[in-house]
Amino acid sequence: MSPLSELNQQIAQCFKCEIAKSRCKVVPGEGAEDADIMFIGEAPGWHEDQQGRPFVGPAGQFLDRLLASINLDRTRVFIANVIKCRPTANRDPLPTEIQNCRPWLDRQIEIIRPRMIVTLGRYSMARYFPGKSISKIHGTTRKQDNVIYFAMYHPAAALHQQSLKQAIETDMLKIPALLAEVGTVKETGPQPQQLNMFEV
Repeated sequence: MSPLSELNQQIAQCFKCEIAKSRCKVVPGEGAEDADIMFIGEAPGWHEDQQGRPFVGPAGQFLDRLLASINLDRTRVFIANVIKCRPTANRDPLPTEIQNCRPWLDRQIEIIRPRMIVTLGRYSMARYFPGKSISKIHGTTRKQDNVIYFAMYHPAAALHQQSLKQAIETDMLKIPALLAEVGTVKETGPQPQQLNMFEV
């Protein structure tokens, strides 16, 4: 069994939050275990809760079209959410729920080791761009530890506010060039330390 499959089993047994009691299915995430790009949304909705898969409702269909616009599909990226269970009545995730799910997301990132993390919406954005406003920083990046973090509106935003659709589509088109900037080869472990011997 792959590390991600093992992790998914552990996530399925998590009942730290009240919302775990009312879920139909846990939604850990899906995609390539060696994906270069990881998309992190906010929380599962009704469709996701029914199927146990992320982004399968109308917002997910838009995300699929966005991926196609840069010649990608779900099998080549990894898609997850900040929390793994659907909040009651699709409300926003609570800080305690985000905190309880954080170790699951941390472990997913550790296994996949993406070269780029795309935050979809303000809850995943807040993790990497604390204190920032999505309307001001969407389409911008920050780089840390050789990973590019890229902020985007959540695809669902375009469904509620048609004017954001163009911004989301434009931001998505920036991804291939940004990814090319971090090189094409994943580092496979700690870098050699021989150079330290020459330090005085």
